[in-house]
Amino acid sequence: MTDEAAARFEPHRPALLRHAYRMLGEHGEAEDVVQESYLRWDGALRRGAIDDDRAFLRATITRLCLDRLRSARAQRELYIGPWLPEPVLDDPASDPEAAATIADDVSFALLLALERLSPLERAAFLLHDALGVPFAEIATILERSEPAVRQLAARGRAHVRENRPRTVVRRDAALRLRNAFVAALRADDLAALQRLLTEDVVFISDGGGKVPAAINPLVGLDRVGRFLIGIARKTPPGFALLPARVNGLLGFVATEDGAVTQTIAFEFDGDRIAAIYATRNPDKLHAVVGALTKG
Repeated sequence: MTDEAAARFEPHRPALLRHAYRMLGEHGEAEDVVQESYLRWDGALRRGAIDDDRAFLRATITRLCLDRLRSARAQRELYIGPWLPEPVLDDPASDPEAAATIADDVSFALLLALERLSPLERAAFLLHDALGVPFAEIATILERSEPAVRQLAARGRAHVRENRPRTVVRRDAALRLRNAFVAALRADDLAALQRLLTEDVVFISDGGGKVPAAINPLVGLDRVGRFLIGIARKTPPGFALLPARVNGLLGFVATEDGAVTQTIAFEFDGDRIAAIYATRNPDKLHAVVGALTKG
């Protein structure tokens, strides 16, 4: 990458990485796609074939993501246990008030909803609703008619709305809930823990068949509460929880003897915890380890 090309490309990188991550749900894959989009952009630039950098890169990265999504769908069908997106940590130096926007943008709830869409629905929805791309341009990117991409985006939008978090919780209230959650586990107090959970709380643990994890999502305060208390009783002496924001949600990075073993993220509904996302698959923790090492 020449200095001139880098100076021209780098301003686009954050938006491209964010779009690729929302398309794929995998941070490492998103970084690979961004690099591939650079190589294609650089080649086109050398040929003088680019009129609009942003439009070219947006189209290129969307098509690259679609190719990967189509091949990934078969792999996901063979995935052991629940699938969660690869977690990313928010910059601790960023404005805490921005956390709600970040959570809405790359939250587990959104990414899981996107995972249930077809690749084309996912692309059309994200391009239009997240990036504000006109339908005429989306039709060109996806090689479909404009009415067709409008329908794709509408179906994606309807499904995502069904899966949005039910309420937005103030940061101070969310912090109190997170701290009370840990206190209840440490005190081995099932009743106190269950008072923090909604009746239909969901616990999703992604081990990918690599490490122990719940093979199916757990639902309901009694089942989730008893499971978490049981796990807490088995924590080894070197276990620690580092407060963090995971995909815009309050949570923790869990370590054992200093090694990252999982991330935990909470979704809140009013004054209760509505969902807990635990990512344990070691293949999905590289970005978290890198962020902690860099910090």
